[in-house]
Amino acid sequence: MLKIKNLFVFVIPLALIACSSAESKRVKIEEEQKITDSIRLVYSPENADKRIDEFMKKLHSRSAFNGNVLIAKKGKIIYKNSFGWADYLHRDSLTINSQFELASVSKPLTATAVLMLIERGKLRLDQTVNDFFPEFPYEGVTIKQLLSHRSGLPNYVYFVDGIWKDKKNGLTNRQVMDLLIQHKPGRYNVPDARFLYNNSNFMVLAAIVEVVSGQSFTVFMQENIFKPLGMKNTAVYSKADYETIPTGVIGHDKVWRRSVVQNFLDGPVGDKGIYSTVDDLYLFDRALIEGRVLGKDLLDSAYVGRSKPTKEVFNYGYGWRLYEKGNHVIAYHTGWWHGFKNLYIRDFKNDITIVLLSNMANASLNHLDGLYEILDMPVIRQGAYSGNGELLDN
Repeated sequence: MLKIKNLFVFVIPLALIACSSAESKRVKIEEEQKITDSIRLVYSPENADKRIDEFMKKLHSRSAFNGNVLIAKKGKIIYKNSFGWADYLHRDSLTINSQFELASVSKPLTATAVLMLIERGKLRLDQTVNDFFPEFPYEGVTIKQLLSHRSGLPNYVYFVDGIWKDKKNGLTNRQVMDLLIQHKPGRYNVPDARFLYNNSNFMVLAAIVEVVSGQSFTVFMQENIFKPLGMKNTAVYSKADYETIPTGVIGHDKVWRRSVVQNFLDGPVGDKGIYSTVDDLYLFDRALIEGRVLGKDLLDSAYVGRSKPTKEVFNYGYGWRLYEKGNHVIAYHTGWWHGFKNLYIRDFKNDITIVLLSNMANASLNHLDGLYEILDMPVIRQGAYSGNGELLDN
């Protein structure tokens, strides 16, 4: 008995030492990564690519681009700049750390959260929404279909507008789910019949993240993605949590006099609602490439088209729009919401990252052919702001 007690006394300190050692190692790795990230964000305007600088200045002066831009190649920032106003009414200028509503550029980040839960064994691609919301009226809709816009669900953005009376206060994702359960609007088609871009898919995914994690989507993203990756200026902001979303960047619709007022549709998140900067998105980009977020096989599965290609090269994976031509794969996403219009592109073959965040929803981002030519990469136009933009094909 004495020997057992002595062994117990001996083992406990060893366990404590092991835990302490593991924690020290983790902290050291995190500190080293902070230094690495700080170095990779260093940029001197005098070293800017002159052709890109000339192109962006013309895009600003001739096409009225108003926003921030970051372009990197092979892990090095080759151009970064701010153009114009954060809030025209108050004449506040943008800075490189200005925080923009990402609109649908939020979707790749939401997809990353879902894949993270899959990797941890807390979620499966073949599970249905009914596994988490038993009364959900649209049976047979899987996580995989939501990620790839093949669910056939009705678009909540259209549906709730006519029945939600409190237009000043934001809806939560749970409230949208309850409205779908209560009113059962008609679906567009049966699950997996075809690709149909729809904000409902990623609103539902964010609601599922909350059920599975036991945390709000805001907290889960902060603790599992933003904070670990050093994304200090990134957050989920919902009008359900704030009377006024705390960002100094105001969205404008085509002309300066049309500043867009936040409303109840700024409440649901996951399909939108993530606010970030060009630097933070670049840190996210590098973390994905370096395998610090997801394992390679699961991450690579996000970059595989899940529908019939459009024009033989354009497709959609898990939260990413895709350009696929032979071994040349480009993952990207557009975003358009309440005066914000964005583009985030990742060219894997050439290791090029482009982040364009704008708070003037005009046609400036339709005129990027010259930039693609400078960077020697394909012209990316599919899904770029046709029709009513975000609500139809963005």
